[in-house]
Amino acid sequence: MPVDEAKKDASFFAFREKLVAAVKKKDSKFVLGIVDPKIKNGFGGNDGLAEFKKQWKINDPNSELWKELLTVLTHGGTFDKRRRNSFYAPYLFTGFPEDTDAFDHQAIFGEMVNLRAQPDTNAPVVATLSYNIVKVDYSDSVKSSASDDDYSWLKIETLGGKKGFVKAEFVRSSIDYRAGFEKKKGKWLMVFFLAGD
Repeated sequence: MPVDEAKKDASFFAFREKLVAAVKKKDSKFVLGIVDPKIKNGFGGNDGLAEFKKQWKINDPNSELWKELLTVLTHGGTFDKRRRNSFYAPYLFTGFPEDTDAFDHQAIFGEMVNLRAQPDTNAPVVATLSYNIVKVDYSDSVKSSASDDDYSWLKIETLGGKKGFVKAEFVRSSIDYRAGFEKKKGKWLMVFFLAGD
């Protein structure tokens, strides 16, 4: 189930509210102002602010950054239990069951999501899912177009054995984009924004 500990620290909660508003407005100046100069951008060693700007085309209003960061920021998160000055989002990153393989399983990223018999909004509803752990069968999933890896419908199976199709936007991996924030010298900064493992 989703967890959001942001309100446990008033300074972080206020910071996140401002950041969400800035992301909605695609305010690149504000976002760059909260990015740590040494931000971790991935696992290939291409870290730092210059690489972040280049990777995300920060001044482009159509950059994927705005959608990805908004999704991450609006889906809860938790404080690091060892260091109270660190927050990780979304909740799925730290809340995914440790005994479940994150490469084989994902989560329904929403409440009351329809599992349908076929990849069609008019198909019969097999079940209604909320935050379930599921296995995705990409070989029988439906791509958005023939030329990319984006899917419109994912064929999934719940841990209870129910099978069907879910709109792809409602399924997320725990190792998809996530962000880490740290309070440094009294200021909250985004210290990583990355995907993968």
